[in-house]
Amino acid sequence: MADGRLADPLEKELEVEESAPRLRLSRRGIVVLGALGAAVLGVLAWLVFFSSVLDVRTVAVQGTSDERLTADQVREAVGGLGDGPLARVDLDVVRHRVEAIPRVARAEVWRGWPHTLRVKVVQRTAVAAVKGDDGQFTQVDAGGVSFATEPAPPEGVPVVELRLSQQATDVDGVIDRSQLVRGAVAVAAGLPPEVAKRAGSVLVRSYDDIELQLSGGATVRWGSPEQIDRKARVLVALMGQKGTNFDVTAPEAPAVSG
Repeated sequence: MADGRLADPLEKELEVEESAPRLRLSRRGIVVLGALGAAVLGVLAWLVFFSSVLDVRTVAVQGTSDERLTADQVREAVGGLGDGPLARVDLDVVRHRVEAIPRVARAEVWRGWPHTLRVKVVQRTAVAAVKGDDGQFTQVDAGGVSFATEPAPPEGVPVVELRLSQQATDVDGVIDRSQLVRGAVAVAAGLPPEVAKRAGSVLVRSYDDIELQLSGGATVRWGSPEQIDRKARVLVALMGQKGTNFDVTAPEAPAVSG
């Protein structure tokens, strides 16, 4: 009897579960729900990609610091690519447009929902200014890219000047002026900060005869644009000694005089 009394409630519970109505969708109901879902997605896609609800309203620019590269110049490069729905802006094309600006080394572009196209630029930094025959100074970055020409060199940047010897002129067909300039720029780019800030000029007489003129009247015979890192380390050590003339043309046998 005890077993029977225990079984009755369980049997009733099972009967209730079995008799509970089950929700079943007909094929027509499934089709209707699918159509509603597709309609909702279609409306959302239209709102995002084709309507003016999420249009670009602002092009926010980061990384411009002075009048040489302004936010307006970046916006001008973006141009009509920054119009219309934000979702449809081709970020790669915008990036290439901005990186085509001579002073821009690289750019990042991303969407700032709901209405902002964001652009971050990294400007080129001059490591040298090459003095031309016309007296103008062309700024060159560490990668050897020329990006601006102005009447005066930037403050604190070494000036590369060609003062070619007769020997260098005679072999101009073998080592041309552009190669000489690239070598001098590589030397300027490889100078330690404590030397670079003192380097007023990088004089090029030939491929093997590059000389640095430092503030205070000191000079550095550098030689060729080879073993730049080693020569830089040796020069820093030499400058701890008294002297006005430093020679690192042969870094394994440096010299100080004056």
